[in-house]
Amino acid sequence: QDQPASLVADVELTGKSGTEVAVLQDGMQDPRFATALVSAIGRRKQFRGVDGVLAAGSTRALARSGGLDPAALSVTLLDREQSNTSVVFGNQAIFKLFRRLDEGINPDLEIGRFLTDRARFPHTAPVLGYLEYRVPQRPPATVGLLQGFVANEGDAWHYTLDQVRHYFERALVRHEEPDGEGTGDGLLARIALDPPPLVGELFGAYLETARLLGQRTAELHLALASDPGDSTFAPESFTTLYQRSLYQSMRNLTLRTLQQLRERRATVPKPLAREARRLLDAQERLLQAFRAITGRRITATRIRCHGDYHLGQVLHTGKDFVIIDFEGEPARPVSERRIKRSPLRDVAGMLRSFDYAVHTVLHGTAGSGVIRPEDVPVLEPWALFWNRWVGWAFLRAYLHHAEGATFVPRQGEDLERLLTVYLLEKSVYELGYELNNRPTWVGIPLHGILRLLQVGD
Repeated sequence: QDQPASLVADVELTGKSGTEVAVLQDGMQDPRFATALVSAIGRRKQFRGVDGVLAAGSTRALARSGGLDPAALSVTLLDREQSNTSVVFGNQAIFKLFRRLDEGINPDLEIGRFLTDRARFPHTAPVLGYLEYRVPQRPPATVGLLQGFVANEGDAWHYTLDQVRHYFERALVRHEEPDGEGTGDGLLARIALDPPPLVGELFGAYLETARLLGQRTAELHLALASDPGDSTFAPESFTTLYQRSLYQSMRNLTLRTLQQLRERRATVPKPLAREARRLLDAQERLLQAFRAITGRRITATRIRCHGDYHLGQVLHTGKDFVIIDFEGEPARPVSERRIKRSPLRDVAGMLRSFDYAVHTVLHGTAGSGVIRPEDVPVLEPWALFWNRWVGWAFLRAYLHHAEGATFVPRQGEDLERLLTVYLLEKSVYELGYELNNRPTWVGIPLHGILRLLQVGD
């Protein structure tokens, strides 16, 4: 009665004394169950089953922290995630149970352990232990992950939404349109510009926020590329074969998503019907943009990356950032999520996240409704202005702190080309996601693709 969402099924238990009616409940709803699992990690216990073993293990970081007594801590179940379940133990640790299991080590555990024990990267939650299911002759499956708790003020997504609201309030009283200088230039040409004084007046401290996030992102990638002796993490060169496979993957995604758009145009909000038609008409132009990846060989390396990088994967501590959730996209196989890629894919993900934040507030898609409908056309140029200069601060800081790294293409043309195709790929992926899950949000990736392609009326 208290936790109806935790009920899995009604059951009947038949024994010598007759039949008893009961319910099967999700164990993670019971604090005692989560406590037992975390206690097992500290003791490195094993639980044998019919086919395999559920094995618990701990890391050196747990020993360095002085250990953990979960039974003595308060237990709080978080309900924010969809594919996992997380439980916080006091202010010391957080345990994550993976709901979608796949054979092979989960990247959240693999990358987290590398950053904790090998790279000693300070801007992530340390990995303290894990649970995995082992079956003979098969790769183990990661079941759970125990990490140190990071005190924070929420994620960077909600922090950014608040900053965007304040920005729009300041922009509304100016009764003018912002300067569009650099709008049509390439990404690298744009970051060579200096921001106009208006940026300092309206953005407040958020420009420094974006700059710091760019720095921390570069430092993360440098850490992930720091051990050439470990084949799992050692940087690998781009090859023409990889570039062709990358194009083929992007082409397939594009054709599949545009077909979805054709089939579901009736679900697209009516004000977006013209933009949807423009994108469908620009199919060949979009494919041609992806085809640029198959030109000359790119002189850069591929490394292990975050894999699903956006503002919601970053905790804001008040003065700094902590990067979390290296699991990648849970719907994809573990083997695919462990592939080495250009870290510019992470960079593109964060740039798209900035765009999502400003347009989420502008159109009230997150349910905020703080912008009056009559103010939306007035604020649209200001949204683009915000996105341009926040992206400028992030990308400029990233390239400065990653300068000389092998994963940054040596040729500016290659850097521009690679970043552009990753931005397009991310936007096309977002369009497919919104068509399937949130049709009212379709406008954000739709307009993003058209801007990247520079497709006008």
